[in-house]
Amino acid sequence: MRIVIAECSVDYEGRLQAHLPLAKRLLMVKVDGSVLVHSDGGSYKPLNWMAPPCTMAEVEPEDVEVADGVTSVWLVQHGKSDDRLRIRLHTVHHDSAHDLGVDPGLVKDGVEAQLQKLLAQHIETLGEGYTLMRREYMTAIGPVDIMCKDSGGATVAVELKRHGTIDGVEQLTRYLELLNRDPHIAPVSGVFAAQTIKPQARTLAEDRGIRCVVLDYDALKGIDDSERRLF
Repeated sequence: MRIVIAECSVDYEGRLQAHLPLAKRLLMVKVDGSVLVHSDGGSYKPLNWMAPPCTMAEVEPEDVEVADGVTSVWLVQHGKSDDRLRIRLHTVHHDSAHDLGVDPGLVKDGVEAQLQKLLAQHIETLGEGYTLMRREYMTAIGPVDIMCKDSGGATVAVELKRHGTIDGVEQLTRYLELLNRDPHIAPVSGVFAAQTIKPQARTLAEDRGIRCVVLDYDALKGIDDSERRLF
């Protein structure tokens, strides 16, 4: 991983246009090719990013950029779309590279990991006609718990929690923002699934068009709890 702290501005072009004015920021270039632009705020969500497959080239700035104090330009081009970033570096305060090795991935607690496995085995719990694409669908900002298709063939991203809170909804929102940049799978809708979901989390999810599903862990395990049955 390459880590750069620099005074920079960023322009994104693609399905829309966005501009980040000159400021000190953290730039991360990962071994998978992704490039992320962070500020010292906003939690762990980048201000802008380019997910793989993409390529990055460092080029000389144009004359007008040199006149503005630009010393180097990063051109980041997505490999399957017209999305691109132009990052203009003015002053570089830090530039280092680190080999992080192979990451073992997120280790979930027993119940949450079992929930993921069971829901993947019984994906129709989410609705008739649902089919599994894969578990732990990797993105540049982390793995989506489950990716599946609904009865109409549209892609659905599922975030699983034991107890659903606003943080979980925010996490799924970030995944959806990233996934919907990929024309090969977009549009991608979201399902927030948990054993319990707090009212505030449900309100936020529904406001963002995310469907909430409460999971019955025992039912997924195929346990017939006779003490709770009426008949």
